[in-house]
Amino acid sequence: MPVFEPAILEAARRDREVELTTFGRKSGNPSRRIIWIFPDGDRLFIRSGDGFTREWPKNLRANGKAILHIAGRDLPVTGKHVSPDVGRHVAEVAYAKYHHDTLPPAPAGEPQTPGELTSFELFPES
Repeated sequence: MPVFEPAILEAARRDREVELTTFGRKSGNPSRRIIWIFPDGDRLFIRSGDGFTREWPKNLRANGKAILHIAGRDLPVTGKHVSPDVGRHVAEVAYAKYHHDTLPPAPAGEPQTPGELTSFELFPES
């Protein structure tokens, strides 16, 4: 599996917001949104705090293709919807970066948050 260049990983650590273009499930039309990004080592994650009520995670789950706009570049990526366990880990990583009150993981034994259920790992297109 391809990995991101160090400059992209550094930008993901540094930048508070990036943009992501997804493509409509039915129309195929591009839709560009501002999102938060969560680096974890050499891996990049994104999630929708509002869960699957938003269109972009539905589009990404449906076709997996997107363009990550970061560090002045437009990078074609594939987004893979992650398991609930990884989603909980992504919440921990997100909270560590942003310290935002909507990001903490759900307590053990509690239902997962919408963000945990709509977490994606991004992979660069080769």
